Amino acid sequence: MTQSSKTDQQPEALETFAAAARNKSRKPDDLGLTATPETEPKAADLAQEEQDAAEILNAGATGDDAKKDEAIARRARTDKRAG
Repeated sequence: MTQSSKTDQQPEALETFAAAARNKSRKPDDLGLTATPETEPKAADLAQEEQDAAEILNAGATGDDAKKDEAIARRARTDKRAG
């Protein structure tokens, strides 16, 4: 699989939702099917994201709120997409 160039990347869903939230809950008219600097995917450590997601889901399933909150907080600190 080859990596697509930035010119043909689609907007990342969470970034699109964030743009809509900043625009009175409406998708901005200029936000099309091609990513902009505001909506392009951000580089992240996929293995760490997967581990954090697994821990969050596991903690939620077992009712371990402290472990779930800890995993969510770690994800927020390390997520390069978070502003």
